[in-house]
Amino acid sequence: MSEARAERRARGGGGAARRAARTAVSLETARFIERNIPNLEILDDEALAIIEWNAETVLEEIGVNFVENPAALELWRAAGADVQGERVRIPRGLARQLCATAPARFTQHARNPERNVEIGGKSLVLAPVYGPPFVRDLTRGRRYATLEDFRNFVKLGYMSKWLHHSGGTVCEPTDVAVNKRHLDMLLAHMTLSDKPYMGSVTEPVRAEDSVKMSEILFGADFVAQNTVMTSLININSPLTFDATMMGALEVYARAGQASIISPFIVGGAMAPVTVAGTLTQVLAEVLAGVAYSQMIRPGAPVIMGAFVTSIDMNSGAPTFGTPEAAHITYGAGQLARRLGLPYRSGGSFCGSKLPDAQAAYETANSLNMALLAGVNFMLHACGWLEGGLVASYEKFVLDADQLGTLHHLAKGVSMDENGQAMDALREVGPGGHFLGCAHTQANFKSAFWRSDVLDYKPFETWEEEGARDSATLGAARVEKQLRDYQAPALDPAIAEALTAYVEQRKASEPDAFG
Repeated sequence: MSEARAERRARGGGGAARRAARTAVSLETARFIERNIPNLEILDDEALAIIEWNAETVLEEIGVNFVENPAALELWRAAGADVQGERVRIPRGLARQLCATAPARFTQHARNPERNVEIGGKSLVLAPVYGPPFVRDLTRGRRYATLEDFRNFVKLGYMSKWLHHSGGTVCEPTDVAVNKRHLDMLLAHMTLSDKPYMGSVTEPVRAEDSVKMSEILFGADFVAQNTVMTSLININSPLTFDATMMGALEVYARAGQASIISPFIVGGAMAPVTVAGTLTQVLAEVLAGVAYSQMIRPGAPVIMGAFVTSIDMNSGAPTFGTPEAAHITYGAGQLARRLGLPYRSGGSFCGSKLPDAQAAYETANSLNMALLAGVNFMLHACGWLEGGLVASYEKFVLDADQLGTLHHLAKGVSMDENGQAMDALREVGPGGHFLGCAHTQANFKSAFWRSDVLDYKPFETWEEEGARDSATLGAARVEKQLRDYQAPALDPAIAEALTAYVEQRKASEPDAFG
């Protein structure tokens, strides 16, 4: 045995026990984050007032389109808007007045009540990537996603300590018919995890399926009185509300289920190139969307969304982790708080094709930006790759691990007696060390956040173990979590009823892949 190895072994007394504790199967999920740190506010009151005035000017003078939705046009007309064709011009103050009934904070219930989440106020709820048609892993590369991939990601989300939410379309299972895959996705969320989940929005009837399956899982009376789903309603920026998304919003609002009303902004293509101009458009679209939800059902829970990226003016590709996106995300958070609405933004955004240094830089910028912006619901918190086209297995677990840093940053600085550590300073005194003092012994297990994936071993150990890079470590983590996965208990009668509903709905219509 080399001297270096002997020294490492001597230093590692009790190491086997510690390693066993770290590698034991754990189904612990951290509680949603409650911030004890301030939000970063980059706009002063004058700037916010200008943006708010301009947004209402957009609604009043330019208006928004509600396409192929005569019922929505009639609701707006009855509310006092000027409706000409599909164009709705909303008098100054009307949309804001309608938005006033939306709750500032609400509970989304999970089938495991210990995993309920609070959305709004100082909370932050973390949910995985949403929507990629492709997946990537280290051994099979980039390929179209399948239902097996989808189920694997739900399992990884369930096994991830720092994720509070199972999400929605974690990837698109392209081996299942378009008109039926939502049933399999919902069934996976409901049976393979007991965390909160999202409903389908790609057709109003699929939103109705989401409500009906939730009634089987929770009971119809419970769903009628509680929020059990949060769903993503994207606005077709600029200033267009299509019948498909609005139809899903109508279903969820009537059922008292939550919707994220979120402009989909690529700066320079779907919004102005300036920060203030983009914020004006975002606020105008959100005001119109939230107001519409409240016309459907006053008090329906909604979240103000702001999905914002810039564009590379040479290639036309979206860019992530940029300072302009950060400015918009911070500003939108201030606008959301002034409206009294929960706020959705941020994620593990990157434009990289691989879980590499570019992905890490851009993701770190995006995650920390969202924390400081006061985001309440963070979709895409882990797994995002290639501008959202790919759900990456390795990046999913690498990102999910890093979400632990957000939890610890959000705690702020403890100033209680233990936090002040005066006993430690007195015990050690000049020239000593703190490794063996009583305060360190009492606090070392919880004092520092520790990665479950990244490598901090001495060079020799790292080299002996194969000189593994982050992607390789991520792949090993994926393999371990899928191997250790154990499904949460579910009443067999409920599981049977859910499966029967899915089978009946699938049999009721032919497959459609277009």
